[in-house]
Amino acid sequence: MLFMDESQLSYIEDMMWTQGYLDTKEMSGAFQFLRANDLIWSRIIREYMLGEKDRLNDLMAWSTDQTRMPYHMHSEYLRQLFLENRLATGKYQVGGRPVALTDIEAEIFAVATIRDHIAPWQSVFKIKILTDTDVTFVLAAGGHNAGIVSEPGHAGRSYQMMLLKELATFKDPEAFRGQAPVRSGSWWPAWARWLSQRSSSKIKPPSMGAPRNGVKILDDAPGRYVLAP
Repeated sequence: MLFMDESQLSYIEDMMWTQGYLDTKEMSGAFQFLRANDLIWSRIIREYMLGEKDRLNDLMAWSTDQTRMPYHMHSEYLRQLFLENRLATGKYQVGGRPVALTDIEAEIFAVATIRDHIAPWQSVFKIKILTDTDVTFVLAAGGHNAGIVSEPGHAGRSYQMMLLKELATFKDPEAFRGQAPVRSGSWWPAWARWLSQRSSSKIKPPSMGAPRNGVKILDDAPGRYVLAP
C-alpha cells in the first residue's frame, strides 16, 4: 500500500499507455524498494564499500531475467485484483461473469513463505476464509523466490503443513504457526505425495511437436521469436 493508491495507479497507467508496457527496470525497482535493506543497501555495502562480489547462482540469474508487463494486463491486475480486491469479494469478472472462490470444489494446496515481501504469508492464509473446500496450508522457510524454488537436498530448508479443517475452530495465522509442526527439508515431496493421493494412475505423455488436427508446425522449439532483436 506504500506504493499503490489511486493517484499512483493513474500515474502508472498514463506511463504504460504512452509506451504500451511497464518497463522491466520500473518493476524491478518497485520490488527492490519493498526490501531495500536486503536488495539495495546490503549489496551496496558489500560491493562498493567492502569490494565483495556475490557469486551468481541459478536463482539470482533467473531473477534478473525480467519481462515487460503489458499495459492492459498490468492495469487490470493492479486495479481490480490489488487496489479494489475484487476477487475476494466476488466482483472480479472473467468473460463477463464474476468469479466466486466459494465455487471451487477441488481441494487446495496453498503455499506461502515466511519472508515473502510480495505476498505476505498472513494474507495468503486468508484463502481458508474465502473458500468452502478443504485447504492444506504450507508455510515454507525462505522468501518470495527461494522459498518456492526449494528443491530436495537444499540445506536449511524447512516447512510447516496442516490440513486446516483439523483445527477445531478458525485460527489466526500466528496460531497456525504455533500449532503446525516444523518439518525439515523441502516441501516439494509433501506436495508430490498430496498430488499422488488425488491423481489417477500415470499415463504416457503425448509426443512433443507432433502435428495435430492438421496444425502445421512453424518452427522447431523454442521458436523464432527468441532470436528477435
